[in-house]
Parts: sequence; C-alpha cells; structure tokens
Amino acid sequence: MSSANPPKSSAKVSGNLAKTPKSLDKTKENPDYDDRIHAEMLDSFDEELEMEIDDDRMNELVDEATKSGSQADLDRNFYFKELFRLQGELVKLQDWVVHKKLKVVVLFEGRDAAGKGGVIKRITQRLNPRVCRVAALPAPSERERSQWYFQRYVSHLPAGGEIVLFDRSWYNRAGVEKVMGFCNEEEYEEFFRTVPEFEKMLIRSGIILIKYWFSITDDEQHLRFMMRIHDPLKQWKLSPMDMESRRLWEQYTKAKETMLERTHIPEAPWRIIEAVDKKKARLNCIHHFLSQIPYAEIEREEVALPERVHNPNYLRNPVPKEMFVPTVY
Repeated sequence: MSSANPPKSSAKVSGNLAKTPKSLDKTKENPDYDDRIHAEMLDSFDEELEMEIDDDRMNELVDEATKSGSQADLDRNFYFKELFRLQGELVKLQDWVVHKKLKVVVLFEGRDAAGKGGVIKRITQRLNPRVCRVAALPAPSERERSQWYFQRYVSHLPAGGEIVLFDRSWYNRAGVEKVMGFCNEEEYEEFFRTVPEFEKMLIRSGIILIKYWFSITDDEQHLRFMMRIHDPLKQWKLSPMDMESRRLWEQYTKAKETMLERTHIPEAPWRIIEAVDKKKARLNCIHHFLSQIPYAEIEREEVALPERVHNPNYLRNPVPKEMFVPTVY
C-alpha cells in the first residue's frame, strides 16, 4: 500500500469525528465553526496516521521482497478502532493513577528493532507527559560507571501519581553489557544476585512493576534492519552497536534465556509479547498493561468555558511583519 494513501478506516473514523459535540455547538458564533472543530478532531486522528505511514514503508519493502500483495489492509479498520478505544482506557487509567497517587514502572526490553518504541509512542500519545514519561537512558558516563549499578535508574523512578516507561532498563547488564563485554563475570553474577532483591524492594515501597520482553524472529529482525538501511528517515536508528548485535544474534539469545530464567520472579514476572506483527503487539501489550492495574473512571465536573473579559480601553499593538514565519504552505 502506498504511504500516500490514507488507511481505509479513515473515512469511517472521520465520519464519527465530524459530529460536533453539543456543548461546542451551543457556542457557535460563525458559519465555519463546525469545519474548524472537525479539522481539530481530524488532526488528533492524523497523529496516529503519521506514525502508520512509517509502517507502510515496511509493507512496501515486504511486497517487493516477496512479490505478493500486502496483507496490511485486512485488519486496519479494527486496528484503528481498537487502538483508539484502548487509548481512551489509558486516559482513564492515567486519571486513576493520579487520583490514587499510584507509582507505576513499566520495563520494555527486547532485541533491536523489536517494536518497543512503537508501543511506547502509542501508550504516551494521548497521555499527559507530566504523568506518564519515558526514561531512555544513554550509555553510562565515567562517573556513573563508578556508582552502584542501579543508582542511575533510581533517580527516574516515579513519585505518587506518575507512570514511568523504561525504554530499556537495568536489564542492559544481562543483555548488551554481557554480550559486548562491557561488564566482567563478577559484575554479571552480582547483577543476578541483586536484581530480584532490588525489584522486591521497589514493590514493597508501593511501586507497581511490570516487565515486558518483545520477541521477534531472526528473519523479522533482518527485514527491519534492511528497512532502516534503505529508509533515509530511519537510518539514524542504526548504530555500530546495532550492527554488532545483529551479528551476535545467537549470543543475545543465550543471554536472553539466562535473564528470563534467573529474573522471572513471582513478585515481578516477565511477560512475553509476540512482536513479529507490530499492530497486534501494540494492541496486546496495551490491553495487558490495562489489565494489570484495577482502575475505575474518575467522575469529572463538567467544564464550562468562562466568558472572556473585554476591556473597551484595550488596543492591540500591531506585530511587525518580519517577526512572522513565512507562510510557505
């Protein structure tokens, strides 16, 4: 499917969005008000569509490689509807977390190009960044390497009423650091001795800890890496470390198996997301995440927009033309 074409679901969703809420209808003061409200609602829908265009590039590469028709359109209507429904539930969960002052930590682990970032984007897309934030730590500095291993992660843990999504986490030591030789055997074993107690301590402190591993096949990672190589908009995602991780697929597999075996504890179990199909992975992960925290919808008072104060003595000063950004579009 060409990335220039909108998904088939857009017409149906657009039709639903076109219905102006009654509360807004009452405030209409000019004939194009409906059109402006409609455009604003469509813009919200287009946020997801913009990200889907990236997936279309992948579909085109698959079509070229397999010389067969894309299956991407088959479930798009359902995907969009269900994604928007789940995102609505995420907003309710967010309100509940704030109301109950809950502390939530979600770890996203998996191989390079497994789709962790895509799921995180869909989770955070409609949420308040002051409530739900992403922690994606760079390689440790020289100072951080001399600290207690978990120290740099602790500063990113949530306060009451916050959700923190770790895009990779302290499990770097069990994966990339082990395979690439960034830690020695003693440090590696100490990690496995410490991490169960560390996570139990977090849970005893009131943190809700959820751990996801995104699983893809050897062939799927190869395809996604080739996609990034040939897509100038995604080449930045590839680093020398990514290339090396591709070469060392089997070593990463062994490290993953050891990690899951030694850190899958009753208090903080691992949950495996089958991620070869990106859309299914997103929906399954969000659905499971919602099931892990019992929540209810918080009743809100109806919002009433106050009348704007008009001062007859106020004169608006003209803005110099050169201050405006050129109207190219």
